[in-house]
Formats: sequence, structure tokens, C-alpha cells
Amino acid sequence: MHTAETSPPTLTEAEVRRGNRTWWDLDADDYQDEHGNFLGDVDFVWCPERLRESDARLLGPVHGKKILELGAGAAAASRWLHGEGAHPIALDLSAGMLRHARDAAHRTGVRVPLVQADALSLPFAANAFDIVCTAFGAIPFVADSAAAMREVARVLRPGGSWVFSVTHPMRWVFLDEPDQRGLLALNSYFDRSPYIERDEAGEVTYLEQHRTLGDRVRELVSAGFVLRDLVEPEWPDGHHQEWGQWSPMRGRLFPGTAIFVCDLPA
Repeated sequence: MHTAETSPPTLTEAEVRRGNRTWWDLDADDYQDEHGNFLGDVDFVWCPERLRESDARLLGPVHGKKILELGAGAAAASRWLHGEGAHPIALDLSAGMLRHARDAAHRTGVRVPLVQADALSLPFAANAFDIVCTAFGAIPFVADSAAAMREVARVLRPGGSWVFSVTHPMRWVFLDEPDQRGLLALNSYFDRSPYIERDEAGEVTYLEQHRTLGDRVRELVSAGFVLRDLVEPEWPDGHHQEWGQWSPMRGRLFPGTAIFVCDLPA
């Protein structure tokens, strides 16, 4: 049995890291069973709205580029980037998710370097990458996302790009349901308290952070980035698949995903 809370907690970064790692290790199999077909083995899908990098090209030209994928999960995006001629590295906190990345590499024959590490302490030298990207990885879960932005800036070369997708902050206002109940606005957009689940012993088992759009922009600017674009994918015609709280009904009314496209000035 788990309990959920949204009141401001006192959590150390170590507790957050341990909770996130435990959750994704335990949930890796269920996550892949539920979403693996949608994400594919060699594909770069930015969001439940099914926006693909092959269509959007938010990263720009990737051939020959050194790319770090944060929160890579099963690393489908990194394998797609490899096929585009890039040199990707897939990083994730969870050994369970990286196990699925190894399994997919065996299935497809497309192998990319896999690294288990924390987004707040990237095991790479400064200026190591041309692009850093993530589709819903790392940023919504770390306690200090501003520190994660600074760490991304450290490993990017001047002139590099940082592109990441997260749950649209507006979704925090509504109940987390894909049907009519999910149109009820109950939560304050301005309440930055994280959503936390704990087990019977009081240990954190899941944690997700909320930041407003303004918070994200300030984090990026403080880390030295220039925001080039903010993409809010619309729900496409003919897409009927639900993903958690994402659904065609809600997707037609308000955005579910925000994608930040940023550059580190040369």
C-alpha cells in the first residue's frame, strides 16, 4: 500500500535519488509492457501526442554530432539517432530501464553506449557534447532541476543545444484522469509542492516535481541558455491511444506536453 502527498516535504537529494531509482527499477517491466510498442525499439517519440523527431527535427542536423540522451529508459531514441549518423550515449539512473535497453540492442542489432548515472552529476568532461536531449527523462523527477540545467550546460560545448520534453505545467491543475474527471481543476498552478508516494515504512517510492513555465524559463536563463522555441504539441487527428492522463478528449482542449528547445551561446 502506498500513500500520496502533495504538501511540502523535507527530502534530501539522496532520498529523491533513491526513490526514483527504486521506482523505475521496479516499474521497468510494466512500463515497457504498456508503452514499449508505442515508443518502438528504434524511434524517437517526444511525447504521448506522438510527435516524432523524424518529423519535428527539433534537434536540427544530427549527423556526426555527439549526443547525450538523459533519462533514456530503453534508449529507443538513442538507437534512432545512431541510425541518423549521430554518436549518442544513453544515460539513465535505473538499472532496470537500462536492462531493457540492452535487450532492445540484442533484438535490433543497434548498440549504443549505456551509462547508469545521476543527471545531477554527469560523469563527463565539460564541453563533451553537441546536443543533450530527453523525452520526459530526469527533469520532472530531480529535486533541484535548476542544478540539472547547470549540469547540462557544463557538458555542452558552446553553441550546443538542449532539448527536453516534460508534462505541460498546466496539467498540474487538473485531476490526473484521461476522461471527463480530468477536466476538473482542483490544484493551484502556483503550488510547487512535489507529488510524492511513500511505502508503509515511509520511504519515498515515487516523486514528481512541478514547475511553472516561468520557473523553467528562469532555470534555463540562469544556466546560460537561450530559449529558441517552446513547442506545445497538438493532439493529432487519428490518434486514439491513451497514455495515463493523456487522451484524445483532453488533448483537444489543452496541452499535455511542453518541449523546450534551447541553445548555449557560443
